Amino acid sequence: MTSAFSLSAGFQRVAFAAVAGLMAVGAQAQSLPAGYPADYQALIDAAKKEGVVTVYATTDSKAAAPLIKDFESLYGIKIEYNDINSTELYNRLIAESAAGTGTADVSWSSAPDLQVKLAADGLALAYASPEIPFLPKWAVMENMAYGTTYEPMAIIYNKSQVPAEDVPQTHKDLAKLLSTKAAAYKGKITAYDPERSGVGFLMMNRDVKADPASWDLFKAMGAADIKVYTSAGAMIEKVGSGEHSIAYNIFASYGLLSIKKNPNLVMVWPKDYTLIATRVAFIPSKAKHPAAGKLFLDYLLSKRGQSIIAKGELFSIRGDVEGKETAKAVDDLLGDKARPIPVSRELLETLEQSKRLEFLNQWQAAIKK
Repeated sequence: MTSAFSLSAGFQRVAFAAVAGLMAVGAQAQSLPAGYPADYQALIDAAKKEGVVTVYATTDSKAAAPLIKDFESLYGIKIEYNDINSTELYNRLIAESAAGTGTADVSWSSAPDLQVKLAADGLALAYASPEIPFLPKWAVMENMAYGTTYEPMAIIYNKSQVPAEDVPQTHKDLAKLLSTKAAAYKGKITAYDPERSGVGFLMMNRDVKADPASWDLFKAMGAADIKVYTSAGAMIEKVGSGEHSIAYNIFASYGLLSIKKNPNLVMVWPKDYTLIATRVAFIPSKAKHPAAGKLFLDYLLSKRGQSIIAKGELFSIRGDVEGKETAKAVDDLLGDKARPIPVSRELLETLEQSKRLEFLNQWQAAIKK
């Protein structure tokens, strides 16, 4: 009896060990994203060993909260999230890289030209994400910098201030409105300040690239005593209060959030062309936790991460994500009028000091009263 019992207990221990082994393999396989190469598990393991990923981002921490919560739950890796403006992010990465003490693990900014500049200057790690096949070609720069969102640049207006017949549907409509009713809209139009805002400078440059007649619009803005700001939040708040009537070149993601809070606010996507902005992410070349940085970047680009982005109204860049705030929905509405801003070295042109000064001199001449 004793011998038989010992044999049975030994068998049970072997069987339990086998089952436990299978469960461990199953759990490991479950953590590997679908379609990823088998050796990606080594990256996941390395990231978990690092245990933390530091992110510098211009995306509001509240908007990023669902992504942070899901990633931490999925991988058990803590995210140290720093919500800062694009200029501060740019300067901080340069300073930290020069100091040689290590940098953040992910740089995620709404200023794609500054991100491209950092990457071109050697501050981004070359990394071919497994998600590249699911991204538009214009959204990937040399396997370093990646577009993560697909955000229309909109016109926001206060319907209690702007009668239906005045609502601009195109850029030319807005120029005509401000030219013919300059007195009525004097001091009522607002936009980013291209001299102090990197986003404003880029968007107005892209306006001119999309349509050289944009200079006529800028002149009309000047005649209407345009008020310029460095913050979209400030512009939307002042349009919502009625201090201003129309805000130009506002991220649609910000517009949607504001419209929910203020029923007087309405958003228009210009029908002649609509600029499409993207928040660009990369892994700094001197990241303290490079494996965790790669894992978070891949998560941002994955269908799972992009689905959360869409639900958070940041607009998913992937064509296989469903919903209202997605590239598919935007393209269905705009068709060939969508003008994505490419993540490429093309953006470096306007950052050259001579060209920047040339543009700003033209801007000052255009808005001069």
